[in-house]
Amino acid sequence: MSVLVLVLAVSAACCLGFGFVLQQDAASHAPRSDYLSPRLLLDLMRVPIWLAGIGLMVCGMVLGALALGKGELSVVEPLLATNLLFAMALSRHRTGQRLGRQGWAGLWLLAGGVAAFLLAGEPRGGEAATDPLRHWLVVGAVVGTALLLTAFAKRHRSGVAPALLAVAAGLLYGLQDALTRLTGQRITEGGFVAAVTAWQPYAVVVLGVTGLLLVQSAFETGPLRVSLPPLTAAQPLAGIACGVGFLGDHLRTDAVALAWQAAGLAAIVVGIVLLGLHPAMPKGRVGRHRHKSLQAS
Repeated sequence: MSVLVLVLAVSAACCLGFGFVLQQDAASHAPRSDYLSPRLLLDLMRVPIWLAGIGLMVCGMVLGALALGKGELSVVEPLLATNLLFAMALSRHRTGQRLGRQGWAGLWLLAGGVAAFLLAGEPRGGEAATDPLRHWLVVGAVVGTALLLTAFAKRHRSGVAPALLAVAAGLLYGLQDALTRLTGQRITEGGFVAAVTAWQPYAVVVLGVTGLLLVQSAFETGPLRVSLPPLTAAQPLAGIACGVGFLGDHLRTDAVALAWQAAGLAAIVVGIVLLGLHPAMPKGRVGRHRHKSLQAS
């Protein structure tokens, strides 16, 4: 793993983490009638703090795409999961809460899990899978799972709906990262003409918009501590599955390496949960009325 990939991926995580906090602050005041509707995005476009959060997220996505262009998906995705650390830092600054044992435990588990997975797995690139069946099986599994979670969340607006929507969005974002890398490879090998004549760039846009709608609906109906951890955990898992499934990424497969990789991924998930449940993470307000900026307009 090069230093440039590390810097780009961590910088992307920083922008994403800060952006998610600002987005949730705005989305929590959106009208409940906008739930899972494109109207939600149209309404939020009037809110300056949400636009600032989107700007940070776009910067994070650009930096993430640059990292993906220079490193393996199985390397970049765990590093992007550290966005929760930056979201935690901003939330801690706004709430004045100390980290305490829970915060430090979550921090070290997340950071240690990322390090353990990368060191044990030694991800390296390879030739992308040429078998279209293998490619579409992975894509279908990720998209199908996201659709099932979204349908359940839409039908049952219970307390778990925000978490389910966040997981669905994380799965789509992980797939989006994989297709972004494929698009970058096409541009490198055949130029922009080769890219725009393929389906991947258009799928990246569709996945990005759909994921954004799911995330904002999760932010609208639940606090950040409920929605951000599942989002942060699902994205790298989906990205790694796509990287190994059809992008040609290779991981060590001996018993010891697999055990450490599994332990690393488990530590990442537990660390994310601990940080997400920390008192410094805003509880948020599930608003039934419009944000002040929306009312003013």
